[in-house]
Amino acid sequence: MFSFLTSCALVQKKEPLPASASIKNELSKIEIDISTGAYKKAIKRLEKIIEVSTQTDAGDDAYIMLGLVQFRLGDYNSSYKSYISVINSEYSSPREVDAILGAGNALYKLGRYDEALSLTLRALKYSSLTMATKIEIYTLRYNIQIQLGDRLDALRSLVFLAQNIADKVKQERYRIKSIEFVDSRLHEDELKTVANDSSFGYLRGPSLYRVGNAAFEQRDYSRAEDYFLDVISLLPNSDLAINAQTYIEQIEARRRVSPFTIGVVLPLSGKHASIAQKTLRGLQMGLGINDRVPSEFKLAVIDSEANTDTARRAVERLVVEDGAIAIVGDILSKTAEAVAKKADELGVPIIGLSQKSGLTLIGENVFRNALTSETIVKALVQDAMENYGLRRFAILYPNDAYGVEYTNLFWDEVLTRGGQITAAQTYSTSEKDFSGPVSRLIGTYYVEDRADEYTTIVRNWFSQQKVITSRVTPPSDLLGPIIDFEAIFIPDAIKPLGQIASMLVYNDVKNIRLLGTNLWNSSSLIERGTALVEGSLFVDEKSSTENLLQRTQFFRDYKSIFGEEPSLFEAQSYDIGLILRALIQRDGARSRTALREGLLKTHNFRGTVGEINMTESREFSRPLSILTVHGGKIELARPPIKSSTN
Repeated sequence: MFSFLTSCALVQKKEPLPASASIKNELSKIEIDISTGAYKKAIKRLEKIIEVSTQTDAGDDAYIMLGLVQFRLGDYNSSYKSYISVINSEYSSPREVDAILGAGNALYKLGRYDEALSLTLRALKYSSLTMATKIEIYTLRYNIQIQLGDRLDALRSLVFLAQNIADKVKQERYRIKSIEFVDSRLHEDELKTVANDSSFGYLRGPSLYRVGNAAFEQRDYSRAEDYFLDVISLLPNSDLAINAQTYIEQIEARRRVSPFTIGVVLPLSGKHASIAQKTLRGLQMGLGINDRVPSEFKLAVIDSEANTDTARRAVERLVVEDGAIAIVGDILSKTAEAVAKKADELGVPIIGLSQKSGLTLIGENVFRNALTSETIVKALVQDAMENYGLRRFAILYPNDAYGVEYTNLFWDEVLTRGGQITAAQTYSTSEKDFSGPVSRLIGTYYVEDRADEYTTIVRNWFSQQKVITSRVTPPSDLLGPIIDFEAIFIPDAIKPLGQIASMLVYNDVKNIRLLGTNLWNSSSLIERGTALVEGSLFVDEKSSTENLLQRTQFFRDYKSIFGEEPSLFEAQSYDIGLILRALIQRDGARSRTALREGLLKTHNFRGTVGEINMTESREFSRPLSILTVHGGKIELARPPIKSSTN
């Protein structure tokens, strides 16, 4: 291996001798070989010239041409040696920079990045470099720096290319590349360096914006605001400046709080409007808005339209324009997550009303007052397995968000407790007949899967016929169901349940227990569910099972004001209003932080029908009841008495 003489710049090199005309003519012919791809021929001819001409002004040309051919052939080690021969030669060469660049590219291909980078630094010390040569050097430096992980130096190289390359298309390409580099590759400390270094020019604005974003996510709003103001100062009227201003408005909105304004996001139009209105009325009562002497509270209400984007914008408006100290909503799973994320992002306590799984995991400002899917499933599976001894389950579920969520939770909980899922079948939400899903569940749909069994049954059927003609054919329901489960979990509403129950009876599915969610707690369950719902098990809040709500002052007041009886939806939001009113009016929580801390400490709070407590996961907890149908009525489930042996 040739050594690289770093001190050669201090050594006075000799002037080379003039090469003969024949040598120069030979080099011209070799150039033709190279251009036509006759590389092996060119190498042999170049090696002969090098043997006799290293002391002439053709020696450097020969070495550089040889290095180029070897590089193209992928022989990077030999290419490096050829190029470095020019650099280390005792004779001067006007092409020394070309040799340095060639050697650097060869070292880059060999993975010797530090040596390659050192060569580029040496090349940049030459005073007579053209801009085209500088572009080549900085392109190589960028590639090397990326491999070495020198992100800031790589970015400096990109900036040089973007600012100096003549081709406008390439210039813009490098500029975009450098901005993407800032957006995706730099750490916070590196971003700060770029933001504070004027040599990075047009990248300072994007870097300041990203640092501001990081500070905002870390909830260091004062620092974030300073950075965003710098972005606006550096890049006025730009898209980044517009986005920075939006963040500043959010930061200012956090400071500007109307302590008696509660924001509400609910689907007040569409098919969920009636439930939303009930929820809104309960909240109004809890806050004292309907009292004879109305309280100071006011509601800022926006219709989510059951749309995630609309719901997200609604939260932003409630915080920025109305200064809401807290948000209540949404009742729908698909919008509840959007509402919670935006509220948490803005640092506003949000009390969700949806059963959406994992809602409170979104952030520290997210609370929930709803009977969650996890709570329902845990209670249902525990009771079914521990009190009723059920071990083997089937699942028949709608292919929608609700059905899939409950199915996954139920399946996991059964397996966790040592049970089995022996069958599972989905169906479309537009299903009307249910014969297909039920027959698939019980193994009568695909006859070919039970061919031998079916053949035997058909033979027995024919043997029992007194008269057999061409018109006599076996009935379609000869194949009996495979019932290797003790219960079927159906996470759906009562209407489809009624159709499913009828189809189960038709298919001779007997002596199995149906399991469901709180959607079943309605008198229409008895009307639609057929005899098969007798003995079914489902879960709901305790207050809905013992007429506790009907005996409350809230029930009487609500009926007096609105002329109808309240349901759990109204009671649920009424309790939220009571809690918020107590924390803000009685306890003096005048900031969002103080309100959040107060919500976290909620314990033994006297709600509509009992005590309310806040769990560690920021869920309002209430006692549950396991329900069943007995004698055609919904009542508390009473597990069979377990026999004991002495």
